[in-house]
Amino acid sequence: MCAFRLDVPGLDQACRGSSTRRAEIAACDPSFDPSFSATTCVDSSFPLPAVESLDAFTRDAQQMIKPNHGTTTLGFIFKNGVIIAVDSRASQGSYISSQTVKKVIEINPYLLGTMAGGAADCAFWQRNLGVQCRMFELKNKRRITVCAASKLLANVMYSYKGMGLSMGSMIAGWDPSGPAIYYVDSDGQRTKGKIFSVGSGSLYAYGVLDQGYKWDMDVETACELGQRAIYHAQFRDAVSGGTCSVYHITKEGWVKKRGNNHYDMHYAYYPVGSETATTGEPVI
Repeated sequence: MCAFRLDVPGLDQACRGSSTRRAEIAACDPSFDPSFSATTCVDSSFPLPAVESLDAFTRDAQQMIKPNHGTTTLGFIFKNGVIIAVDSRASQGSYISSQTVKKVIEINPYLLGTMAGGAADCAFWQRNLGVQCRMFELKNKRRITVCAASKLLANVMYSYKGMGLSMGSMIAGWDPSGPAIYYVDSDGQRTKGKIFSVGSGSLYAYGVLDQGYKWDMDVETACELGQRAIYHAQFRDAVSGGTCSVYHITKEGWVKKRGNNHYDMHYAYYPVGSETATTGEPVI
C-alpha cells in the first residue's frame, strides 16, 4: 500500500495555526503538555482542538466532510385523519447507500415523526423524543399532545443550533384536540400546518398535492394521493426512491396502509406503451 496525502484546502494553514496555539497555551499553562496527540490517553476529560476559534474550526471541518443528501416526505390533514407518506432511499452525495431506510419513527401509538436530513440526527433525536413523551405520560398520567411533543423537539434542536445537526422533521398525530402536524427543523423552527412536504423531492410532491388535495377525501383516495405524490418525487428526484410507505392516523392511533416498491408503482402509473402519466390501477 502506498502512502498518499489528503488534499484538503486550508488544512495545512489550520494545522500550522493549531501548532502555534499549542505553544501559546503551553507557555501560559504549565500543566499543558504540547506533545499531546489524539492517541494519548486522557483520564478525566476529552480535550478540545487547540485552535484559536473553536466555532470557526468546527464549521470549517463540517463543510469539508458534509455530504449532500436527499429524501421526500409528506403529510397532510383531511376529514378522516392524517396521512403520512415517505420514501426509503438514503444517499451520501451521489452514492445511494440504502434503499430500505425506515423514515417514519413511531414515537407512540398516536404519534409519528418523519426523517429528512441526516439519518443519524433524525433517528437519535426522535427516539429521544419518544423517551421524553413516555416520561411525560408516567409523570402526568395522560398522553402528551402533538403540540407539546413538537415543542419538546424544537427546544432540544434550538439548544444545539449551529452545532452541525441536520434535521427537517414532521411530528404528526392525534390528541384530544384533534389531528395536528408540526414541522420542526435543526434550527429550532417549529411551524403548524395542514400540508407539508420536506426533502429534496418536496417540490415535485407539492405539485401533486396541490393538484389533488381535497378536504373531504375518503381514506383510500387520500392514501392514493400521498403515494402518488411520493412516486412522482421518486421519479424526478435522483436521491429519492426505494419504497413508498403510507400511514393513516385517526383517533384510534396510526395504521400503516401501504408499502409499495417504486418499480411496481411506475408500471401502474405508466403502463407499458403509454407516453404520458396516467392514474393507472391502484397498487395495494
